[in-house]
Amino acid sequence: MLSTPYRSQASRKAEQPAPPPPPPPSANRRRVPLPTGRGRGSLIAAAAVCAALMMALHTRIPNGAANFGSLFQTFLPWVGLTVPVLLVAAAVRRSRLAAVAVLAPLTVWGCLFGETLTDRRSERPGSGNFTVVSHNVDEENPDPARTARALAASGADVLALEEISSKATPAYERELAAGYPYRSDTLGVRLWSKHPLNGVEAVPIMPWTRAVRATVETPHGPVAVFAAHLASVRLTPDAGFTADRRNDAARKLAAAVRAEPLARVVVMGDFNGTADDTALRPVTSQLTSAQREAGAGFGFTWPAPFPVVRIDQILVKGMSATSSWTLPATGSDHLPVAASLRL
Repeated sequence: MLSTPYRSQASRKAEQPAPPPPPPPSANRRRVPLPTGRGRGSLIAAAAVCAALMMALHTRIPNGAANFGSLFQTFLPWVGLTVPVLLVAAAVRRSRLAAVAVLAPLTVWGCLFGETLTDRRSERPGSGNFTVVSHNVDEENPDPARTARALAASGADVLALEEISSKATPAYERELAAGYPYRSDTLGVRLWSKHPLNGVEAVPIMPWTRAVRATVETPHGPVAVFAAHLASVRLTPDAGFTADRRNDAARKLAAAVRAEPLARVVVMGDFNGTADDTALRPVTSQLTSAQREAGAGFGFTWPAPFPVVRIDQILVKGMSATSSWTLPATGSDHLPVAASLRL
């Protein structure tokens, strides 16, 4: 009987073939197909279409209990910021569908505000034959005398000042007396003029004086001038954008303007709302915005350190605006607004 030579356990292991190498980790993973471009960008495209529709139909957005329509219209120009945000999102998702959809809000914004970005001044500021300035001087203004001097330096024919406190009144009267010998004696909202004022009367838009009307006897004929400070609005978590008092004041001011017998009318002041706000349409539909007709850019006025909305307005009827602009900041939280008019 033949015997098998003894082999050690180590030699037997050495004779065994080496096991195959493990597959790469990616081979064990289940391949999941990437979503198509359409799927990746559908939400972005939907957001773009929604933004375009809201801008295009902003006049139809209802106010409701929270006055959402007025709030949206107040900041309407800034809705255009959705365009670069959506474009970046479309690029990140590499979606052609989303990129094309972003053209919709871009086109609507351009139709609404493209002309606003141009310089529509037909003449240099102050070149018309009747210049007006309106300014909410802020009742907490720390230096009303300096503000009065800055306004007088504008050379305007008429100054309409809102939110003048009884404490600051002497400073304005003292600084403006030399250049503006004619003034109204109303409280809160006052007029100063280089030309005689007739028919000065308070306009009852609120329980206290927030509007005044006067006939300015210019060398080119009489002009009815209204200065108004509509009620403030508030944005609160529980009540939303509260503007009911402002809207009621606007309707009363609109009725006074509608009843005005003179053909040439200027309405200016702090409206606490923009010309796009449909709640102010009773007033704005009767007149033309000097800024839209003859301004350069949006002419934002509030807050003064970094203006984001134009809530201070100069509206005209029976005359044309040749230029509209904002004046440098004073001690107020609003910027003054000015317009040169051709009578």
